[in-house]
Amino acid sequence: MPSRFDDRLRVSENLSGRSPRRLPVLVAVLLVGFLTCLQAASPHPSAQATPVEDAVTITAAARALQPGELVVLTIRTKTAEEAVHVRAFGHDVPPFRIDPHEWQALAGIDLDVAPGSYTVTADAGPASRKLHATHELIVRAKKFSTRTLTVNDAFVNPPPSVTDRIASEAKELEQIWKSTSTERLWTEPFLRPVPENANSAFGSRSVFNGQPRSPHGGADFLSPAGTPVKAPNAGRVLIARDLYFTGNTVVIDHGLGLFSMLAHLSAIDVQAGDLVKAGVVVGRVGATGRVTGPHLHWAVRVEGARVDPLSLLAVIGVPKS
Repeated sequence: MPSRFDDRLRVSENLSGRSPRRLPVLVAVLLVGFLTCLQAASPHPSAQATPVEDAVTITAAARALQPGELVVLTIRTKTAEEAVHVRAFGHDVPPFRIDPHEWQALAGIDLDVAPGSYTVTADAGPASRKLHATHELIVRAKKFSTRTLTVNDAFVNPPPSVTDRIASEAKELEQIWKSTSTERLWTEPFLRPVPENANSAFGSRSVFNGQPRSPHGGADFLSPAGTPVKAPNAGRVLIARDLYFTGNTVVIDHGLGLFSMLAHLSAIDVQAGDLVKAGVVVGRVGATGRVTGPHLHWAVRVEGARVDPLSLLAVIGVPKS
């Protein structure tokens, strides 16, 4: 016997002229038609504007992406640009032009940079057509060794009479490392200042007379006393004198925030203000300052970042024969 629900269903069918089972099909047809209209109204993908990011690219070259390493950033643009603006590790990095479509910039990964992802940005072009690109650098952790040395105690616990001198020299060096010249003074690959191999690892945790001190901020070359020390590349001499901890020291500004320090010399052959070329003798290996014996200490700073000189040689230096 038919139920009242069956009666209501038949009444609904008679009123609509359609069975409820056909409603999903009808809705689907209407939806397809609506989407087709939207697609017809939208511009064809090939007619859309090309993102400005496609007009400039960034690539990176490095011996490794770890603290103490140098990274060479290459920025290429499809159109010839008068200037580009580069940022890495939270600050501006001065670029230099290779050709109308290519620029490069040097970024140092300081010893204190924590492992993680860091975004490099590059901007070019006027405001009306600003070009922008990003590149991710994944910095990995690095384990540094510890070196234990015994030196004259005056270089571990300096007497009060030299306190002001030490503070003044430290302030002078910090101001130098933070300065950025707009001119690139070097054009050739970097050279080893002495022929010998480095025998003390950059970044080593230093313990002098049983007391921990700052990490080793350079590379030591066990060269005989009197060995000529050559300028790693062209630049302007900023310091050429005795400093308390580094002894007879030569600091060279290579331009664009790149500096070399050559320390513990027995003799200095240049003066502050001199312009030197790559390979020019600037002094002789010695044992002045806080040392255990004759050697050359070569330190490199890039926009204030402490960088292993061997990293610099690996990416923009002359390969060792």
